[in-house]
Amino acid sequence: MPARVIVIAGPSGSGKSRLSRRLALPVLNLDDFYKDGGDPSLPRIHLAGGEPIVDWDDPASWLADDAVATIEKLCTGGSADVPVYDIADSRRTGHRVLDLGQADRFVAEGIFAQEIVAACRERDLLAEAVCLDRPAALVFLLRLTRDLREHRKPPWVLVRRGLHLMWQQRAVVEHARALGCRVVGIERAVAELAAGARRP
Repeated sequence: MPARVIVIAGPSGSGKSRLSRRLALPVLNLDDFYKDGGDPSLPRIHLAGGEPIVDWDDPASWLADDAVATIEKLCTGGSADVPVYDIADSRRTGHRVLDLGQADRFVAEGIFAQEIVAACRERDLLAEAVCLDRPAALVFLLRLTRDLREHRKPPWVLVRRGLHLMWQQRAVVEHARALGCRVVGIERAVAELAAGARRP
């Protein structure tokens, strides 16, 4: 039975992973499709207070075609081999098999999720596409707390990046809207997407 994907976009720290867990559906983590840190094609950004760093918030740091191909395999075949990426080390560390079992829907979530909405819709793979919208100051605190806890990057890099992302958040949300995402708060998203997942 063909499956369909629920695409969940939103700024880093906006609650995409939390929403995905609450829906109790299989989850494809789109951040696992980042390029390795040594890739010469990675974009760089100049932030206040230090040397240029890799811009991990630029879609050019990510393998969109690989992500769409994996989603198509999951929708048509029910399983796919997916990469495992270590954000702290900026590289792939392995792979795993994601099997949908009897689920006819699954979640694909990540900060670049909006970039693949059109491709999923064109291939008739899309069930729904949403972008989470929460207050920028709250997202900054949640993101910084998570990133420090997980040692994702050096603390000063996380603070610089976090401030930059806070000022860019509204533009990120509007970009997702323009690419076909419905902008919602997390509680509304839980209610609406969970109801959709229960429909036969």
